[in-house]
Amino acid sequence: MRVTVSSRHTELSEPLRAAAIEKIGRLERFLDGMDRAEVHFSEEKNPRIADREVCEVTIEGFGHYVRCKVAAPDGFAAIDRAVEKLEHQLTRLKSRLRKRKSSATRRLANGAPALGELVEADDEDGPALADDAYVTRQGEEIVRRKSFAIRPLSVDEAVLQLDLLDHAFFFFTNADTGRSAVLYRRHSGGLGLIDASA
Repeated sequence: MRVTVSSRHTELSEPLRAAAIEKIGRLERFLDGMDRAEVHFSEEKNPRIADREVCEVTIEGFGHYVRCKVAAPDGFAAIDRAVEKLEHQLTRLKSRLRKRKSSATRRLANGAPALGELVEADDEDGPALADDAYVTRQGEEIVRRKSFAIRPLSVDEAVLQLDLLDHAFFFFTNADTGRSAVLYRRHSGGLGLIDASA
C-alpha cells in the first residue's frame, strides 16, 4: 500500500511519519486491494481542547473509500486511534463485500474505475480551477472545486459508501433510475434520498 503523510499547522517529526507509514501500511492485511492511503495531521489551536492533535486517514481500493478522523493528545496516540477505527471499518467492509453476491461486487473486484476517481476539471463554461484557487461570484467564494468520475451505484452501495466515508451526504448516479441522487444523514436519525426528476 502506498502511504502519503502530510501535516498542517503542526510539526511532523520523522518518527511520527515512520510510525504512520508502518501502522497504516499494516492495514492492508484486512482487505487485499486497498492500494493507497493518505494520512494528514493537523493541530487544533484552541488551548482548552485536550485532544489537540487531529489525524485524518483516507484509504482507497476496489472503488471504495474508507475514511476516519480522530483526535488525541499527541500524534502517536492519534495514529493509534485511527488504526483502531480503520480496522473496524475495514472488517465491516470485508464482511459486506463477501455477503453481497451481486454483479456490482464482481465488477469492483475486476478493477472497475474507482468511485470518485479524480479527473481533470475542464469545463466548457469556464477555465479549470486549481485545488486552492479562489473565485468570487456574486459575493460567494468557491474555495475548492473537484471533478469526479461517478459510476452508477445501487442505493445499497451508496449507503455503504456514505457509511465508510463518514460524510453527511453522498452524491451518486442511481443505477435503478440512471439519474443523479444525493443520500444524506437526517438530523432526526436515519437517511434521506434525493432523486433528481427527469
